Amino acid sequence: MRPPAPRTAPGGGGGGAVAAPGAGERAAPPPAAAARPREPRPLDAVDHDILRILQADGRASIRSVAEQVHVSRANAYARINRLVEDGVILGFGARVNHERAGQGASAYLTLRIVQNSWRTVHRQLRALPGVSHIALVSGDFDVLVLVHSPDNRALRELVLTRLQAIPEILSTRTLLVFEEEEVGQGPESSAAADHPADHPADHPAR
Repeated sequence: MRPPAPRTAPGGGGGGAVAAPGAGERAAPPPAAAARPREPRPLDAVDHDILRILQADGRASIRSVAEQVHVSRANAYARINRLVEDGVILGFGARVNHERAGQGASAYLTLRIVQNSWRTVHRQLRALPGVSHIALVSGDFDVLVLVHSPDNRALRELVLTRLQAIPEILSTRTLLVFEEEEVGQGPESSAAADHPADHPADHPAR
């Protein structure tokens, strides 16, 4: 069956513009190219300074950021929004003292996996408790995983039971963490006392 011809705007001929959809009709979806994420815009020195500040203190206010990078609040706000829109900033989170949070046993796990099984292994690793970082790497092993567990017993259970149950993992090695530090991070507690509405996380990208 031949599809019906598109309606034209009143007073137009066959070559007129297509009329807007009426009630109950759907507009045609945009071209596929329009759905592609755009390339991130180049970052300048001020953008990098803003990233450094927010990495050190995710609670830093717009006002504080603007003062530290010597731009107006409007400029700082626009820059942070752009960094969010471009996928440079993925979120505003908290840095955690894992020992105080009841995760006193930390370890890096090195894994050798079956060839071409990275996506499957990655998906299963993400579901494990305490996993905070996963990386596909080159060298003598294939995957590096950072885990935080309540104690050594829970860590042993994770390695000997949960990981061994993943058939794509050929071998594992456990490197216990005795002491760790997030290099380049700010003080553990923020002294900012700005109004909550002035916080970058409270201003979603538009």
